[in-house]
Amino acid sequence: MEAEFRLLDPVVRSSPDLLARLLHPDYEEFGTSGRLWDRESILSALRARDAPLPRPITTSRMRGVQLAAGVVHLTFDTESGGHRAHRSSIWRLTGGDWLLYFHQGTRFAETGPPSTLGAQ
Repeated sequence: MEAEFRLLDPVVRSSPDLLARLLHPDYEEFGTSGRLWDRESILSALRARDAPLPRPITTSRMRGVQLAAGVVHLTFDTESGGHRAHRSSIWRLTGGDWLLYFHQGTRFAETGPPSTLGAQ
């Protein structure tokens, strides 16, 4: 979770060098826009833009499950600039560091009390 919180820091999210330290070489992401990103496409996009720092992100309901030795799955919700998203991250322990291997964000609109994943 500590690595995920570092990743959500606007300073880290706006720095190709800092972000690269947290992304696995085989990183892939399904963004909230539906776009498929890989490590190099995200880093290239950051290098190409001259924009202000990203907005702060508020997180809630973060929880983690160890899937295997050195593999953790985190789920949580975020809010930034009026946009909300359910998020899922898979982190792998690689060379002694936790690196983000996969991430998916899905936008949602709050329509009632938060549901519990898996509840019916």
